[in-house]
Amino acid sequence: MNNKKFDVVIVGSGPAGQKAAIQASKLGKKVALIEKSRETGGSCVHRGTIPSKTLRENALRIKNMRMNAEIANFQLNEDLELSTLINRLEDVLAAHDRYQSDQLTRNGIELIHARAKFLNANEIEVTSVRGEKNVLYSEKFIIATGSYPRHPANIPIDHENIFDSDSILSMLYLPKSLTVLGSGVIASEYASIFQALGVKVTIVDKYPGPLGFLDKDLTDKFVHAFESMGGTWMGNTVVKTVRWNGFDGVETACEDGSIVKSDKLLCAAGRLANVNDLHIENAGLSLNERGLISVDDDLRTSVTHIYAAGDVIGPPSLASASMEQGRRASCNAYDIELGAMQKLLPAGIYSIPELSSVGMSEREAREKLGNVIVGRAKFEEIARGQISGIQDGMLKIVCDAEGMKVLGVMIVGEGATELIHIGQMALLSEASVDIFVESIFNFPTLAEAYRVAALDIIEQRSKARDSF
Repeated sequence: MNNKKFDVVIVGSGPAGQKAAIQASKLGKKVALIEKSRETGGSCVHRGTIPSKTLRENALRIKNMRMNAEIANFQLNEDLELSTLINRLEDVLAAHDRYQSDQLTRNGIELIHARAKFLNANEIEVTSVRGEKNVLYSEKFIIATGSYPRHPANIPIDHENIFDSDSILSMLYLPKSLTVLGSGVIASEYASIFQALGVKVTIVDKYPGPLGFLDKDLTDKFVHAFESMGGTWMGNTVVKTVRWNGFDGVETACEDGSIVKSDKLLCAAGRLANVNDLHIENAGLSLNERGLISVDDDLRTSVTHIYAAGDVIGPPSLASASMEQGRRASCNAYDIELGAMQKLLPAGIYSIPELSSVGMSEREAREKLGNVIVGRAKFEEIARGQISGIQDGMLKIVCDAEGMKVLGVMIVGEGATELIHIGQMALLSEASVDIFVESIFNFPTLAEAYRVAALDIIEQRSKARDSF
């Protein structure tokens, strides 16, 4: 057994771990990055973001071809292999892995493919695939091991008929029907993607509406679009039991007596910190009541020289936020002065249609400030929306009671996750809503919706002033 000494050891090579390693290296530190898988990038790259977005792109193409049936008589083959709908994935993953590996090498980071286990607060044991063990000593550690799907006790996940979010894309064939348990980001994305592919999807959840952290106008549009594609939304419904009937499908029994039958089932009931084999208790750490690692504003754990970043610490659980958390963890570990982490993080949900928001929702603004003025623009009333056939699209701006200060922007519709950054920049620069009217947008574009929504606010603002 060999012992090695590093300035900082980072566990996990996902978005948070990779950025933490690169930042620490740029500070002149000797860095080790531990990854138990053969590839770098973590679940985000290999089981989550990239595979699901690849499937989404093809689902959109198929949906559009069905919409344009007059141009081409389109129909999916029976018993279609799911792998054919995630084409080019291996090429994309291989290219991404090469890029990440080259970046780590350029920065002099030692990448160690092994399983990690804390021995104490300053030593971590790594075990290679061949069983070789080494001990790494470090003054600083950053835990960026991501998360894994939560498995409720009443859901017998077998990864063959009853799947979790990590195994759902391992299905051999596209099912004819699918039950989705949960209505968070992952559940909503997969439910709408499979429905767009022609799978009969039923979402079952205990809450009255999906994606409860988003503005209700957006989620109402999402449910309408999902049901318009043929999907079924079952809110206020508590699942009692789930079972594979041993013959031809999965049966979901609900407390209200209803039974939902489908070929396959996806359980998307949240995610927990992926530290089962890390033995964090040896370093003096433990998980909180939500199954996550608690950190302070500097991403420091209860052990002062150990930091954590990314999904392992919980929401917002966005790849973009994880990257910044990883970078900041390295800076904070070495007392590099930083401004406060930007709280105006855009949320992007890659469902069909896309959903995105930044700043305060209408409900949050009303609860905090009382009166607000809201402007809306429907994509079907925008030239580009008509040309592209985008239905159920909307851009919404929330302003203060005077109709001047932009408080939040919400968008639903294709292109939402790109368009949101215009609103984000307006919020960051503390611009008044008038900037969207005074600025010139390309024509025809969906970005014109900003101008239309702003004009709606300005009209309401003028009427309010005239009434006094």
